Amino acid sequence: MSSKTSLWKRIINPKEWEISTRLTLVYAAVITILLGCACLASVMGMYYIIYHQAETEMTISVGIALDKMNDPQFMSQAEEKPHEATEEVLLPGVVLRVADESGNIIYDTDKHFAAVEVLRDNVVDDGMFWASDKYKLVRLKHFMIYHHEMPMEYKGHHYTLIFSRVITAERPMLAKMQEWLVLGGALGIFLVVLIVYIGIKRAFRPLRDFISTAKSIEVSDLSTRMEVPPSHDEMTELATTFNRMLDRIEEGFKQQQRFVSDASHELRTPVTVIKGYADMLSRWGQSDEATLTEGITAIRTEAGDMQELIEKLLFLARADQNRQIVNKVPLELSELVEDVYKKLKLTATRHNVNLLSNDEGYIMGDKVIMKELVRIFLENGIKYTPEGGTITIDSHAIPRYMCLEIADNGIGIAPEDQEKIFQRFYRVDSSRTKEAGQPGGTGLGLSIAQWIADNHDIGISMESELGKGTKFILMIPCLEEEA
Repeated sequence: MSSKTSLWKRIINPKEWEISTRLTLVYAAVITILLGCACLASVMGMYYIIYHQAETEMTISVGIALDKMNDPQFMSQAEEKPHEATEEVLLPGVVLRVADESGNIIYDTDKHFAAVEVLRDNVVDDGMFWASDKYKLVRLKHFMIYHHEMPMEYKGHHYTLIFSRVITAERPMLAKMQEWLVLGGALGIFLVVLIVYIGIKRAFRPLRDFISTAKSIEVSDLSTRMEVPPSHDEMTELATTFNRMLDRIEEGFKQQQRFVSDASHELRTPVTVIKGYADMLSRWGQSDEATLTEGITAIRTEAGDMQELIEKLLFLARADQNRQIVNKVPLELSELVEDVYKKLKLTATRHNVNLLSNDEGYIMGDKVIMKELVRIFLENGIKYTPEGGTITIDSHAIPRYMCLEIADNGIGIAPEDQEKIFQRFYRVDSSRTKEAGQPGGTGLGLSIAQWIADNHDIGISMESELGKGTKFILMIPCLEEEA
């Protein structure tokens, strides 16, 4: 019962109709109006032609009659042979009667025609707009007649000329034609609506396939794609656009899965270490001072690493949601580089950090995150350079840019890895890291650096060779001077 009620509600509610049904009804309404107007115009045109033809013949006959009756010679001949004279005056179909002063008909060209009294009694006051207003319109059972009376004086006597012209002797034929027009129009509308409905259904078939495919797509499986129609129309564009959107969604979903998986993996290690040392301290820490010191130091180190990782994750999360605030102000780059260099010099005591050149130049940027950008590349060089290695900083001005080069003589990066190092949690082979004698990183630093560079229109290029080191080149736009 509920399904029938739901179906009935859908039928009576146009908002729930399919688009193909709505379009079909719109086309049906338009076609019905057009065909109706065409049929109405055809009928009105036929009536107008018939009425106009009758009016023309009446006008010509009246005009000729008036001219002839002003001719004495014609009138004398008409007295002798009235019927021959009438043939010269009247066009075929026009009836002429002559009534004397008493109203008696003394001359009639068609004795079978409707009587004058009948014509006068059936005059129509408001005729159709296509009827002439020069003549009276008479409506009989099967006919419409033009009727016109005109006074005339001849030899001292007054007469009345009565002209009549049947208009619609073809009325049964016209009625039949109207029936055929209505039937033909209805059949035409039905056929056109049927063809339009079938055409719209066929045109919307790819859209229904799209809907079916879209319903089958699940978050766990985004590999399904729309079938692109061979035609080059809106459906093709829709399918192509939808497939591209699915490609982006699938890539984003995979990236999110990798991000969650890698973040979980990175957090698991410090949590495991902290838990292990906590268990060790609960057992032997109170009685063994060396164990207590070792445990506290390890826990503090792992907590610091975990805090750094969480901060980086939060930074990237804010960046992905466009909530990371960037306050750009004019900066003097040499001061920023000098500040980062001095602080790193104090902490990187196992490596040689050298500032080769540091030209002055103003840039537009956020001071805090620009320092972070420079620090990330320097720490990356220290991380992958063996103890005693050298990291160099070279900042020099070129037209429209400040070129900042950060180079090391560390383990280098393989060609197949160079395009991937800016991906989140991506790290080169950990065995080479261990050979460099440095702890492994989280693989987030260069991702953050890439985001900072993109938001400051900074171009990043790289030169690297295994066993010889890596150089990062940053092209930082200079602040344009006001004219």
